Amino acid sequence: MVRPPGPRLAEGIVTYIDRRPVDGELAARQHEVYVSALAAAGRRIRALPASGAQPDAVFVEDTVVVCDGLAVLTRPGAPQRRAEVIAAEKAVRELGLEVARIEAPGTLDGGDVLQVGDTVYVGRSGRTNEEAFCQMARLFGALGRHVVSVPVTGCLHLKSAMTALPDGTLIGLPERVDTAVLPGLLVAPEPSGAHVLVLSENEVLLAASALRTAEHLSAEGYAVTTVDISEFEALEAGVTCLSVLI
Repeated sequence: MVRPPGPRLAEGIVTYIDRRPVDGELAARQHEVYVSALAAAGRRIRALPASGAQPDAVFVEDTVVVCDGLAVLTRPGAPQRRAEVIAAEKAVRELGLEVARIEAPGTLDGGDVLQVGDTVYVGRSGRTNEEAFCQMARLFGALGRHVVSVPVTGCLHLKSAMTALPDGTLIGLPERVDTAVLPGLLVAPEPSGAHVLVLSENEVLLAASALRTAEHLSAEGYAVTTVDISEFEALEAGVTCLSVLI
């Protein structure tokens, strides 16, 4: 599931980095290349309509978390983003998924949820609170998942600081997460190298800015595709933010 950037993209929320101008036309081209990379990896694309009113709607990952046949609609931590969930709900219902939702006073951004095998890591960030974690623990625990709370500091989401490789190895920035609750963490060679999107058991997608990480993972035998997402990185995004893999 993807959602093209809208005309107000440059107004997207920036929290932990300095704002810089965003080129909307370049962002649209970069998004097309990103979607093409997913399609080339064998993914069928479900594109939601672009939003003219919601600047951050392109970051569709934050609106829904899918596990097996369950789609959990989020309640984003930024109130102005909550209307983005409407389009995601319509799409997952059309796909025939079972639907649950995070209820108030819980707040959850999908970028704070990392699924690795039977473990679900939920970031405790500025966008996701304890109440939402407890709701996720109940929902995903019923699916046989082990749900782990991971305190996050100095960045927007858990997946801003940590993702996982196809074999389940966690990779990221140890200074941004509580490593005491993790089984281990491979240190990413650069910050954007913490953002790995798994395409298959031997394929990964990285931002073009993560050159050293791409070289390292290629040397480890992974098929690595890189895409330029500079205009989305200007809004604190990584490659995971722009899609929901179902």
